[in-house]
Amino acid sequence: MKIIAVIPARYSSSRFPGKPLADIFGKPMIWWVYSNVVSIGIFDKVVCAIDDDRVREVCEKYHMDYVLTQNNHPDHISRVHEVSCKIESDYYFCINGDEPLISKECIIPVIPSKLYSEPYFGGAMRGLTDPAETIDFANIKLAVSDQTGRCLYMSRTPIPYPRGTLLFNYKKYVGIECFNKSALDFFVNTPMGSLEKAEDIDHLRFLENGIDLHFNYVESDSISVDTPKDLEKVKQLMRNRDTFDKEVFYENQDS
Repeated sequence: MKIIAVIPARYSSSRFPGKPLADIFGKPMIWWVYSNVVSIGIFDKVVCAIDDDRVREVCEKYHMDYVLTQNNHPDHISRVHEVSCKIESDYYFCINGDEPLISKECIIPVIPSKLYSEPYFGGAMRGLTDPAETIDFANIKLAVSDQTGRCLYMSRTPIPYPRGTLLFNYKKYVGIECFNKSALDFFVNTPMGSLEKAEDIDHLRFLENGIDLHFNYVESDSISVDTPKDLEKVKQLMRNRDTFDKEVFYENQDS
């Protein structure tokens, strides 16, 4: 079974322009994501799916494989689909380019155990413990039906609504996804539905058309960097991690 990792890295983020090149202790954010994914050692290939020459120059500087895609894709799934048309694989494992804290523990549970001929999507979720995170519309929340991880719905508002009880463990989407080619082809050839338009969540296109989304629970402190404020949170978490290389940190700070 062949699995390649694809790291979409769009330069023109509306909330954080130039986000893939944001500096984290002397290295661009995309370098941290790429290095973490490569170090896991389970993928047949790791590529960055980029849309800008400035990101291409950084990829070449740090010897990171990349595919230069069109710059007019409406979403990251369409960008991964373009990669799937250029590189053949059984699965395309998408790791968002704004997840510099991503770890092996987040990725391994999402790898499927068999091949599927029908459209297949697998993802990762983690618990929400911070009330601010729970109400933040930038964090996509999941309603999960049972222990199999089959998703009922995704929303930017907390679901379910806590009318009967406050004792509910809310779950958050983590930026890790696994598609087969059939799922990617389905997505780009299917028009956006009303729920996807309302929530601005790409994955609802699958749910609106009766295709299951399978999520696996992961233990993670990973933060998606959507704003410069998120970037500062990531830096602080890196400083606090036992595995953080403080010598490299101070060396980069001095240079």
